[in-house]
Amino acid sequence: MKQLLLVMVITAAAAAVAQPDNRYCGKRNTPNFGAVKDGPAALPTRCLDTAIDSTPSPGKVISVSARQDVSAALQTAACGDTISLQAGATYAPFVLPAKNCDAAHWITIRTSAADSQLPPEGARITPCYAGVASLPGRPQFDCASGSNVLPRIELKNGAGAITVAAGANHYRLIGLEVTRTAETGLTYALVRLEDGVHDIVIDRCWIHGTPQDETVRGVYLGGSSYVGIIDSYFSDFHCIAVTGACTDAQAINGGNSTAPMGPYKIVNNYLEGAAENLMFGGGAGSQIPGDIEIRRNYMFKPLPWMPGRSDFMGQKFIVKNLLELKNAERVLVEGNLMENSWGGYTQVGYGILLTPRGTWAAVQDVTIRYNLIRHTGSGVQLAATKADDGDSLAAQRWSIHDDLLEDIDPAAYHGDGIVFQISSGFKKDIPLNQVSLDHITVASKAAVKSLMIVGVEPANPRRPFDISFTNNIVPAGRYSVWSTGVGTCPKSGEPSITFENCWSSFKVTHNVIIAYPGEQGPWPAGNFLVKDVKSVGFADFDPASSGDYHLTANTFYKSKATDGKDVGANIDAINEAVAGVR
Repeated sequence: MKQLLLVMVITAAAAAVAQPDNRYCGKRNTPNFGAVKDGPAALPTRCLDTAIDSTPSPGKVISVSARQDVSAALQTAACGDTISLQAGATYAPFVLPAKNCDAAHWITIRTSAADSQLPPEGARITPCYAGVASLPGRPQFDCASGSNVLPRIELKNGAGAITVAAGANHYRLIGLEVTRTAETGLTYALVRLEDGVHDIVIDRCWIHGTPQDETVRGVYLGGSSYVGIIDSYFSDFHCIAVTGACTDAQAINGGNSTAPMGPYKIVNNYLEGAAENLMFGGGAGSQIPGDIEIRRNYMFKPLPWMPGRSDFMGQKFIVKNLLELKNAERVLVEGNLMENSWGGYTQVGYGILLTPRGTWAAVQDVTIRYNLIRHTGSGVQLAATKADDGDSLAAQRWSIHDDLLEDIDPAAYHGDGIVFQISSGFKKDIPLNQVSLDHITVASKAAVKSLMIVGVEPANPRRPFDISFTNNIVPAGRYSVWSTGVGTCPKSGEPSITFENCWSSFKVTHNVIIAYPGEQGPWPAGNFLVKDVKSVGFADFDPASSGDYHLTANTFYKSKATDGKDVGANIDAINEAVAGVR
């Protein structure tokens, strides 16, 4: 019965999303996020309408055969034209030139295959449309026909199978395979956007490296604005530890420029990257990218990449986390499925990191809601990190609620088993502040080390403030709440004392703490300390294979949250948000 209901939900969801996903954006890029703020975090104020009828190409069609040059066609194309590349043919890299187009005259570059041979608008493409029936270690995808209808753009080495030149605008790419030649050394960004680029949509493309080579990233956003990456499939982005020439690899990377950046819309993609599947920041710059939608993506690391497994594929790739923000503001992370992260390089298997890095960089106004994060070695790291040359600009106003963290297993995924790290390393600037973790459910059968690690920088006269941890269902862990043990945040096994020493203002109440060892001292008043997971009243506690974390009708913790709702995550809202994402 459970499997039948799941099939029905997935089928209904697939039908529902087979249309342009502009949930928060109306015509003419009119934002409609439903509110100004989510808790302490401001929501995005700009958006990008990515519907095909909002990116019209009413001009002529220029057909380019396998024997012709795409670059020549681009030079002759006028704004509003469509460049049709022969399905199944292979093309050399090309540059999208600046042509000063407008919103009524986009240049579309697409496969010559009919629309009926592609997934419908709003549905994600898979390698099946390039004639590849499956990829080892990846989730199975539907492959009814298996015919190759995607033109292939192939880069030998360097960067830019497709380069979007400075000042280029109003281009839409549909139904392309963008890749690199195997065994030709290090390859950087397959799609590279230069500064000043705007109004670009990447739609239903397969962008990928090769199984054994170092390919740094799929799309590098540069100093771009109004960019949409939708319904696409990214695979095989990885750098090789110790012997490799690169370090971090991502499916998509942005947030490193001196030019204005954003808004960005990253919706309904399969994103695969060894270090970080998706990251903003981490490089040099002076601007903060803003107004970023990260919704309904499947962020996945193939388990055959993990050393020690019987199916290990042989290369030790540098693995860090699933999503990291080092420089971004007004970000909405909603309805994503994030799966598989393990330790072994410089991190310990976190799912999500919010860690500003750079004196110009801030991570502020971030909303993370209705996501499913599963099979990781640790949970979420929230840290106001200092840069090499001083404090980062800001770490503030983070709203994290109604998320499900399932199967944190430090032994299986080589992690530290820390569910939440909440720390501030700023020496002089305003420390971490206005952080809310509310209505989160953590379902883990394996023993975790700590529910929470907290810490402060002793040189800073101010401690983190306005920290809220409420209405969550979480495992206590072996050491429960632990501090880094410096300055005003000395080591103490007692949760209440640790919060009082490490934060100047906080609210910690109405949390269900599972299997708390009582000898570690009291929690603040208003929390529920339970003996074991059976005492919570989950409908079906099964972290290994997608349990049901609704609270049963007779459990004590129904309607016991501070807002009158059930303690823990809104499971119905999560199920609705992630339906069809896999």
